[in-house]
Amino acid sequence: MIPIHLPVYSFKGTELLAEDSASILVSGVTKAGNVRLENQDSIRLSDVNSISSEKDGYLFGIADGMGGFANGAIAGRVALETFFETFEEAKNIQSKQKMKVAIQNANLRVYQEARRLSEGNMGTTLTCVHLSGSKIMVGHIGDSRAYLIRNNTIRCLTDDHTRVAALVRMKLLSPDKVRTHAQRSVLEKSLGTGLFVQPDIFSVPVFENDVIVLCTDGVWSVVEDPVLLEIVSSGKDTNAIAIDIVDKALELESDDNVSSMVIHVRKLNSNSEEESFPKKRSLSKFFNIFKKAE
Repeated sequence: MIPIHLPVYSFKGTELLAEDSASILVSGVTKAGNVRLENQDSIRLSDVNSISSEKDGYLFGIADGMGGFANGAIAGRVALETFFETFEEAKNIQSKQKMKVAIQNANLRVYQEARRLSEGNMGTTLTCVHLSGSKIMVGHIGDSRAYLIRNNTIRCLTDDHTRVAALVRMKLLSPDKVRTHAQRSVLEKSLGTGLFVQPDIFSVPVFENDVIVLCTDGVWSVVEDPVLLEIVSSGKDTNAIAIDIVDKALELESDDNVSSMVIHVRKLNSNSEEESFPKKRSLSKFFNIFKKAE
Protein backbone atom coordinates (compact mmCIF):
# COMPACT_ATOMS: atom_id res chain seq x y z
CA MET A 1 0.00 0.00 0.00
CA ILE A 2 1.09 3.57 -0.66
CA PRO A 3 0.90 5.69 2.52
CA ILE A 4 -1.70 8.42 2.15
CA HIS A 5 -1.54 10.54 5.30
CA LEU A 6 2.07 11.13 6.30
CA PRO A 7 2.87 14.36 8.18
CA VAL A 8 4.14 16.19 5.09
CA TYR A 9 4.26 14.01 1.98
CA SER A 10 1.46 11.61 1.14
CA PHE A 11 3.46 9.74 -1.50
CA LYS A 12 6.43 10.46 -3.70
CA GLY A 13 8.26 9.09 -6.69
CA THR A 14 5.70 6.35 -7.33
CA GLU A 15 5.93 4.59 -10.69
CA LEU A 16 2.87 2.81 -12.03
CA LEU A 17 3.71 0.13 -14.58
CA ALA A 18 0.98 -1.65 -16.55
CA GLU A 19 1.43 -5.04 -18.16
CA ASP A 20 1.55 -3.47 -21.61
CA SER A 21 4.50 -1.24 -20.61
CA ALA A 22 2.59 1.95 -19.98
CA SER A 23 4.54 4.06 -17.49
CA ILE A 24 3.15 6.76 -15.21
CA LEU A 25 5.15 8.68 -12.60
CA VAL A 26 3.19 10.37 -9.84
CA SER A 27 4.05 12.32 -6.70
CA GLY A 28 1.91 14.22 -4.24
CA VAL A 29 2.59 16.72 -1.49
CA THR A 30 0.29 18.31 1.06
CA LYS A 31 1.16 20.73 3.85
CA ALA A 32 -0.82 22.68 6.44
CA GLY A 33 0.99 25.84 5.38
CA ASN A 34 2.18 28.92 7.23
CA VAL A 35 -1.14 30.03 8.73
CA ARG A 36 -3.48 27.11 9.36
CA LEU A 37 -2.94 24.77 12.31
CA GLU A 38 -4.89 21.93 10.69
CA ASN A 39 -4.46 20.54 7.20
CA GLN A 40 -7.90 20.01 5.65
CA ASP A 41 -6.55 18.96 2.24
CA SER A 42 -6.42 15.31 1.22
CA ILE A 43 -4.79 13.56 -1.75
CA ARG A 44 -5.03 9.97 -2.90
CA LEU A 45 -4.28 7.58 -5.75
CA SER A 46 -5.15 4.00 -6.59
CA ASP A 47 -3.40 1.23 -4.70
CA VAL A 48 -0.87 0.10 -7.29
CA ASN A 49 -1.14 -3.45 -5.96
CA SER A 50 -4.77 -3.57 -7.13
CA ILE A 51 -3.96 -2.63 -10.72
CA SER A 52 -3.40 -5.71 -12.87
CA SER A 53 -3.38 -4.02 -16.24
CA GLU A 54 -3.94 -0.66 -17.85
CA LYS A 55 -7.49 -1.76 -18.63
CA ASP A 56 -8.32 -0.91 -15.01
CA GLY A 57 -6.74 2.51 -15.38
CA TYR A 58 -5.21 4.79 -12.80
CA LEU A 59 -7.21 6.94 -10.39
CA PHE A 60 -6.02 10.17 -8.74
CA GLY A 61 -7.87 12.60 -6.50
CA ILE A 62 -7.54 15.75 -4.44
CA ALA A 63 -9.98 17.31 -1.97
CA ASP A 64 -10.06 20.50 0.07
CA GLY A 65 -12.28 20.41 3.14
CA MET A 66 -14.30 23.58 3.61
CA GLY A 67 -12.79 25.55 6.48
CA GLY A 68 -15.99 27.46 7.20
CA PHE A 69 -17.79 24.25 8.13
CA ALA A 70 -17.16 21.64 10.81
CA ASN A 71 -14.65 18.85 10.30
CA GLY A 72 -13.26 19.95 6.94
CA ALA A 73 -10.42 17.45 7.21
CA ILE A 74 -12.85 14.59 7.78
CA ALA A 75 -15.01 15.71 4.86
CA GLY A 76 -12.12 15.64 2.40
CA ARG A 77 -10.81 12.32 3.59
CA VAL A 78 -14.23 10.63 3.64
CA ALA A 79 -15.03 11.97 0.17
CA LEU A 80 -11.86 10.53 -1.35
CA GLU A 81 -12.17 7.21 0.45
CA THR A 82 -15.77 6.74 -0.67
CA PHE A 83 -15.09 7.91 -4.21
CA PHE A 84 -12.18 5.51 -4.66
CA GLU A 85 -14.00 2.57 -3.07
CA THR A 86 -17.07 3.06 -5.27
CA PHE A 87 -15.14 3.63 -8.48
CA GLU A 88 -12.78 0.69 -8.01
CA GLU A 89 -15.52 -1.74 -6.99
CA ALA A 90 -17.79 -0.87 -9.93
CA LYS A 91 -17.43 -3.38 -12.75
CA ASN A 92 -18.69 -3.64 -16.32
CA ILE A 93 -19.86 -0.04 -16.63
CA GLN A 94 -18.33 2.88 -18.48
CA SER A 95 -15.90 5.24 -16.77
CA LYS A 96 -18.25 8.21 -17.04
CA GLN A 97 -21.05 6.35 -15.31
CA LYS A 98 -18.65 5.10 -12.64
CA MET A 99 -17.49 8.67 -12.11
CA LYS A 100 -21.09 9.87 -11.66
CA VAL A 101 -21.98 7.14 -9.20
CA ALA A 102 -18.72 7.47 -7.24
CA ILE A 103 -19.12 11.24 -6.84
CA GLN A 104 -22.76 10.87 -5.81
CA ASN A 105 -21.86 8.20 -3.24
CA ALA A 106 -19.06 10.38 -1.89
CA ASN A 107 -21.49 13.28 -1.58
CA LEU A 108 -24.04 11.21 0.33
CA ARG A 109 -21.39 9.74 2.61
CA VAL A 110 -20.10 13.19 3.62
CA TYR A 111 -23.67 14.44 4.05
CA GLN A 112 -24.55 11.47 6.27
CA GLU A 113 -21.31 11.74 8.25
CA ALA A 114 -22.12 15.36 9.11
CA ARG A 115 -25.46 14.30 10.52
CA ARG A 116 -23.91 11.43 12.45
CA LEU A 117 -21.43 13.78 14.09
CA SER A 118 -24.18 16.36 14.74
CA GLU A 119 -21.81 19.28 14.24
CA GLY A 120 -23.53 21.12 11.40
CA ASN A 121 -22.73 20.93 7.71
CA MET A 122 -19.58 19.39 6.28
CA GLY A 123 -18.31 20.13 2.81
CA THR A 124 -15.34 19.62 0.53
CA THR A 125 -14.15 20.12 -3.01
CA LEU A 126 -13.33 17.06 -5.09
CA THR A 127 -11.28 16.83 -8.28
CA CYS A 128 -10.49 13.35 -9.59
CA VAL A 129 -8.82 11.99 -12.71
CA HIS A 130 -9.14 8.52 -14.19
CA LEU A 131 -6.39 7.76 -16.71
CA SER A 132 -7.12 4.85 -19.02
CA GLY A 133 -5.64 4.19 -22.44
CA SER A 134 -4.97 7.51 -24.12
CA LYS A 135 -7.49 9.71 -22.33
CA ILE A 136 -8.36 11.03 -18.91
CA MET A 137 -11.84 11.30 -17.44
CA VAL A 138 -12.13 14.24 -15.04
CA GLY A 139 -14.75 14.54 -12.30
CA HIS A 140 -14.86 17.92 -10.61
CA ILE A 141 -16.80 19.96 -8.08
CA GLY A 142 -15.55 23.00 -6.16
CA ASP A 143 -12.45 25.10 -6.71
CA SER A 144 -9.53 22.70 -6.67
CA ARG A 145 -8.02 22.52 -10.14
CA ALA A 146 -6.69 20.13 -12.78
CA TYR A 147 -4.05 21.46 -15.19
CA LEU A 148 -2.68 19.87 -18.35
CA ILE A 149 0.86 20.74 -19.44
CA ARG A 150 1.83 19.79 -22.99
CA ASN A 151 4.59 21.08 -25.28
CA ASN A 152 5.48 23.93 -22.91
CA THR A 153 1.86 25.08 -22.79
CA ILE A 154 -0.43 25.04 -19.76
CA ARG A 155 -4.20 24.74 -19.71
CA CYS A 156 -6.56 24.70 -16.74
CA LEU A 157 -9.04 21.93 -17.53
CA THR A 158 -11.53 22.65 -14.76
CA ASP A 159 -13.89 25.52 -14.03
CA ASP A 160 -14.04 26.93 -10.51
CA HIS A 161 -17.48 26.58 -8.94
CA THR A 162 -17.21 29.86 -7.07
CA ARG A 163 -19.15 33.10 -6.95
CA VAL A 164 -16.20 34.97 -8.42
CA ALA A 165 -15.75 32.51 -11.30
CA ALA A 166 -19.44 32.87 -12.09
CA LEU A 167 -18.94 36.62 -12.40
CA VAL A 168 -16.09 35.97 -14.85
CA ARG A 169 -18.26 33.63 -16.93
CA MET A 170 -20.96 36.32 -17.04
CA LYS A 171 -18.26 38.80 -18.15
CA LEU A 172 -18.88 40.95 -15.10
CA LEU A 173 -15.36 40.51 -13.76
CA SER A 174 -11.97 40.32 -15.45
CA PRO A 175 -10.22 36.92 -15.11
CA ASP A 176 -7.09 38.62 -13.74
CA LYS A 177 -9.10 39.73 -10.68
CA VAL A 178 -10.02 36.21 -9.54
CA ARG A 179 -6.97 35.49 -7.41
CA THR A 180 -7.21 38.70 -5.39
CA HIS A 181 -10.99 39.04 -5.08
CA ALA A 182 -12.34 39.13 -1.51
CA GLN A 183 -14.90 36.41 -2.32
CA ARG A 184 -12.56 34.14 -4.26
CA SER A 185 -13.20 31.18 -1.94
CA VAL A 186 -17.00 31.45 -1.76
CA LEU A 187 -18.19 28.19 -3.33
CA GLU A 188 -21.42 27.88 -5.29
CA LYS A 189 -21.10 24.09 -5.51
CA SER A 190 -19.40 21.63 -3.20
CA LEU A 191 -19.58 18.04 -2.04
CA GLY A 192 -21.54 17.02 1.06
CA THR A 193 -23.66 20.10 1.61
CA GLY A 194 -26.82 18.68 -0.01
CA LEU A 195 -28.40 15.40 -1.05
CA PHE A 196 -27.48 15.77 -4.72
CA VAL A 197 -24.55 17.27 -6.62
CA GLN A 198 -24.00 18.40 -10.20
CA PRO A 199 -20.33 17.73 -10.97
CA ASP A 200 -18.52 18.47 -14.20
CA ILE A 201 -17.52 15.22 -15.90
CA PHE A 202 -15.59 15.25 -19.17
CA SER A 203 -12.79 13.49 -21.02
CA VAL A 204 -9.57 14.82 -22.54
CA PRO A 205 -7.03 13.00 -24.76
CA VAL A 206 -3.54 12.59 -23.36
CA PHE A 207 -0.22 11.91 -25.01
CA GLU A 208 3.19 10.70 -23.97
CA ASN A 209 5.10 13.28 -21.90
CA ASP A 210 1.93 15.11 -20.88
CA VAL A 211 1.90 16.26 -17.27
CA ILE A 212 -1.28 16.60 -15.24
CA VAL A 213 -1.22 18.70 -12.08
CA LEU A 214 -3.96 18.62 -9.44
CA CYS A 215 -3.84 21.35 -6.80
CA THR A 216 -6.00 23.03 -4.18
CA ASP A 217 -6.80 26.74 -4.15
CA GLY A 218 -4.09 27.36 -1.58
CA VAL A 219 -1.68 26.77 -4.47
CA TRP A 220 -3.30 28.31 -7.54
CA SER A 221 -4.48 31.42 -5.70
CA VAL A 222 -0.87 32.60 -5.44
CA VAL A 223 1.01 30.54 -8.06
CA GLU A 224 -0.09 31.91 -11.42
CA ASP A 225 -0.23 29.69 -14.47
CA PRO A 226 3.05 30.88 -16.10
CA VAL A 227 4.91 30.21 -12.84
CA LEU A 228 3.34 26.78 -12.53
CA LEU A 229 4.37 26.02 -16.10
CA GLU A 230 7.93 27.08 -15.36
CA ILE A 231 8.11 24.78 -12.34
CA VAL A 232 6.69 21.80 -14.21
CA SER A 233 9.04 22.41 -17.16
CA SER A 234 12.16 22.47 -14.97
CA GLY A 235 13.20 18.94 -15.97
CA LYS A 236 13.07 17.66 -12.39
CA ASP A 237 11.34 14.46 -11.35
CA THR A 238 7.72 14.47 -10.22
CA ASN A 239 8.61 14.44 -6.53
CA ALA A 240 10.81 17.53 -6.80
CA ILE A 241 8.19 19.29 -8.93
CA ALA A 242 5.39 18.57 -6.45
CA ILE A 243 7.55 19.90 -3.60
CA ASP A 244 8.55 22.97 -5.59
CA ILE A 245 4.91 23.79 -6.33
CA VAL A 246 3.83 23.83 -2.68
CA ASP A 247 7.03 25.55 -1.58
CA LYS A 248 6.43 28.28 -4.16
CA ALA A 249 2.91 28.75 -2.81
CA LEU A 250 4.29 29.14 0.70
CA GLU A 251 7.01 31.49 -0.52
CA LEU A 252 4.27 33.64 -2.06
CA GLU A 253 2.54 33.72 1.34
CA SER A 254 -0.46 31.49 0.73
CA ASP A 255 -2.70 31.66 3.79
CA ASP A 256 -4.28 28.25 3.19
CA ASN A 257 -3.34 24.58 3.16
CA VAL A 258 -1.29 23.78 0.06
CA SER A 259 -1.40 20.53 -1.92
CA SER A 260 -0.28 19.35 -5.33
CA MET A 261 -0.16 16.12 -7.28
CA VAL A 262 2.03 15.74 -10.35
CA ILE A 263 1.28 12.97 -12.87
CA HIS A 264 3.79 12.43 -15.66
CA VAL A 265 2.53 10.27 -18.52
CA ARG A 266 5.85 8.83 -19.65
CA LYS A 267 4.51 6.13 -21.91
CA LEU A 268 1.08 5.01 -23.10
CA ASN A 269 0.00 1.65 -24.42
CA SER A 270 -0.53 3.00 -27.93
CA ASN A 271 1.20 5.49 -30.17
CA SER A 272 -0.76 8.74 -30.54
CA GLU A 273 -0.12 11.69 -32.77
CA GLU A 274 0.28 15.13 -31.26
CA GLU A 275 -2.94 17.05 -30.82
CA SER A 276 -3.67 20.60 -29.79
CA PHE A 277 -5.54 21.39 -26.59
CA PRO A 278 -9.27 20.64 -26.68
CA LYS A 279 -11.60 23.58 -27.04
CA LYS A 280 -12.99 25.04 -23.83
CA ARG A 281 -16.05 23.00 -23.03
CA SER A 282 -19.55 24.28 -22.32
CA LEU A 283 -20.41 23.75 -18.66
CA SER A 284 -24.03 22.89 -19.43
CA LYS A 285 -22.93 19.94 -21.50
CA PHE A 286 -21.27 18.29 -18.52
CA PHE A 287 -23.84 18.93 -15.76
CA ASN A 288 -25.07 15.58 -14.44
CA ILE A 289 -27.31 14.83 -11.45
CA PHE A 290 -26.10 12.37 -9.39
CA LYS A 291 -8.63 20.30 2.66
CA LYS A 292 -5.24 16.73 4.36
CA ALA A 293 -6.24 14.96 7.52
CA GLU A 294 -4.11 15.36 10.61
